[in-house]
Amino acid sequence: MNRLASEPSPYLRQHAHNPVDWYPWGDEAFDRARTENRPVFLSVGYSACHWCHVMAHESFEDQATADELNARFVSVKVDREERPDVDAVYMEAVQAMTGRGGWPMTVFLTPDGRPFFGGTYFPPRDLPGTPSFRRVLEAVDDVWHNRPDEVDRQADALADAIDRRTRLPHDLTVGALSASRDPGALAPELVASAVAELGARFDSAWGGFGPAPKFPQAQLVELCLRHHRASGEESSLVMASTTLGAMAAGGIYDHVGGGFARYSTDDTWTVPHFEKMLYDQAGLVRAYLHAWQATGEARWIQVVEETVGYVLAELAAPGGGLCCAQDADSEGEEGRFYVWTPAEVAAAVGSELAPVVAEWYGVTERGNFEGRSILRRPLEAPLARPPEVEEGRRLLFAARATRIHPGLDDKVLTEWNAMFGSSLAQAAAVTGRGDWQEAAVGAARFLLAELRRADGRWLRSWQDGRARHLAYAADYAWLVDYFTRLAELTGDAEWLAHARATAHAMLALFRDGDGPLFVTGADADALVVRPMDLLDGAIPSASSVGAGALLRLGALTGDDGLTDAGESLVALLAPVAARHPLALPTAVVAAALAGGGATEVVVAGDRPDLVAALRRRFEPTVVLAWGQRTPTPLWEGRADGFAYVCRHCVCGAPAAEVGALDQRLDDELGADRARALSGRAGDAAGAGVEQEHP
Repeated sequence: MNRLASEPSPYLRQHAHNPVDWYPWGDEAFDRARTENRPVFLSVGYSACHWCHVMAHESFEDQATADELNARFVSVKVDREERPDVDAVYMEAVQAMTGRGGWPMTVFLTPDGRPFFGGTYFPPRDLPGTPSFRRVLEAVDDVWHNRPDEVDRQADALADAIDRRTRLPHDLTVGALSASRDPGALAPELVASAVAELGARFDSAWGGFGPAPKFPQAQLVELCLRHHRASGEESSLVMASTTLGAMAAGGIYDHVGGGFARYSTDDTWTVPHFEKMLYDQAGLVRAYLHAWQATGEARWIQVVEETVGYVLAELAAPGGGLCCAQDADSEGEEGRFYVWTPAEVAAAVGSELAPVVAEWYGVTERGNFEGRSILRRPLEAPLARPPEVEEGRRLLFAARATRIHPGLDDKVLTEWNAMFGSSLAQAAAVTGRGDWQEAAVGAARFLLAELRRADGRWLRSWQDGRARHLAYAADYAWLVDYFTRLAELTGDAEWLAHARATAHAMLALFRDGDGPLFVTGADADALVVRPMDLLDGAIPSASSVGAGALLRLGALTGDDGLTDAGESLVALLAPVAARHPLALPTAVVAAALAGGGATEVVVAGDRPDLVAALRRRFEPTVVLAWGQRTPTPLWEGRADGFAYVCRHCVCGAPAAEVGALDQRLDDELGADRARALSGRAGDAAGAGVEQEHP
């Protein structure tokens, strides 16, 4: 065993028996590299990554390859989910060198941490256009010893490139906005521009935006739903519904156990990479929930119920919280846990049900994945299962439970738990499910107990009773959103207090002046650069999430400092979003809350009917204050038994009945939408924001 055996990360421990002399990221590895004048070989991955396992088996378990690494390099293994800062910095380097990125990530560094060569997966033998990993090792060793000046020049150039790539371009500043346009006023135009670009990329047959591989980009579906709500344009709803429907029909969705795989390798969402990530479940629960609110179609809430059920049953950590992922592989094969033959279906459900179940889920002798069948249903079939199919699904689940399960990465990550907790809090509020509310509150209490130090500093990761690594901006941003959603769910002022404390700490630790949020806190160990968290990827950026969370919290509490911070973040990101809206969809959504865009609703006293009436509506720019009164302007003079629709803490006439509240909301939000549509029409006639496709 090597040094990774004592690491809490399951991904690092997967490599504990490699013959490679691995180090975890830290001073010990870099001190040795300096002392012995060796380059550092950095390998970054995560436990559910299929190709990480492939490269580990081909190269890191191979004694001859390990001998070369041990003789010439200091080898460092990093779990990207524990150390997103390390991952972000060196992924920028790989993308600058190769034009693409991914995992496993392979980077060679100088002893002071500057990268000078890198890539992703390297095979054990030369392939057309791709050298073998051992050939790469030989070439790097040669240049390190024989051309040190070239290494130094390349390392300096890449360090400069990383710094440039992780900062706002100089020409995209608040000054790039028209002086007469605040980000809140610009929001309808940003959303419309983003949706227009989505329309150009939309796959009208199978949903999604662009060709395979297709990722379940919940933020883009959210944009479509919000545009439909704001404008009434049916084309936006069609894009959202087609995408959600095709994913729920495809093999990317687990029809037996619920939950979504990370992405599909084909246009029809049939063949996924089978790993299941907690962050995907968080984003998709929210998207399907909002589709149900927007349309009332039962098919969407079924997906929500099954996905939440999967997470709470399969990803629950023994000590509390939620584990971060399930692996793609079991029994040494990718997807083995999820695929079926007709004979296996018949053995599980019996000869009478087998033909019906096999036809519904497309199980054939030929199969659609390496001779077996990934379950999917025809796109035109209803999502609601006939009784005999539902009985068959129950029996398939029982039979599958006897198989060897995929590996579980049992890290509890603050960011991903807060992401899912926020979605679960919203789902509990909309559906009224007390068990979901209990789970949402329970997960938050676990985070407070286990991942917050006595001095209030949040930590990133927990596993086997140990919390480690300082939390990042994304952890803080999602915690602010999570606690704010819990306050709206429960009416308990405790959650507003936690949200405000976390928000102020986030701004102090991760923001320098009026800039965006840095990935790392001011108290973190320095990397080769300190990157900013700007653009959305598979997970929304901290700056965008933070902006929306600050604006929502500021509206609920009347804390102008939080509102101003949220608006300044939106103002900073808006010029980038105007040129590249699909790079910052979360910032585009957050802009709708800026410039006074939030509508506050106060329900005073014991009026669950009024609370429920508001929650039934899909109103993403409305915040709800109810339950415990707080000493804020929003609550001043509010009489029990009534609901108030407010803007900037100035409220209209009280509503005593559900119908009156609906009318007040329709009047207030309808005026907003009319102003937005009028503004867009004016922009079309005059000068708008210059658009540029990335």
